[in-house]
Amino acid sequence: MEDCLFCKILNKEIESNIVFESDNVLIIKDISPKAPVHLLALPKEHISSILEIDKLDSRLIKELMETISKVALKLGLDEEGFRVVINTGSGAGQSVNHLHFHILGKRKFNWPPG
Repeated sequence: MEDCLFCKILNKEIESNIVFESDNVLIIKDISPKAPVHLLALPKEHISSILEIDKLDSRLIKELMETISKVALKLGLDEEGFRVVINTGSGAGQSVNHLHFHILGKRKFNWPPG
């Protein structure tokens, strides 16, 4: 999608701080971190939100989850815990209409979130 910020990052039109990249997944550092570790996991295929998850192949969904897990383990986020968040819609804080997973760690989180 031509106006999508994350598609521009995926196409290397906009620079980002890449943590991991495969043929299907990109993980970058968030430019406005809300935790000492704040990453974004993006499928390279554009879908606007989790509401369109049926448009993704189940192997890609599995690869996304496995990649999030591997990166979290590599960064030691499992030691004290971490959070994975998907915001859906502007009322929930989604500011870019491209499915992405926030990976947050290295700080204490409250429950309920909000």
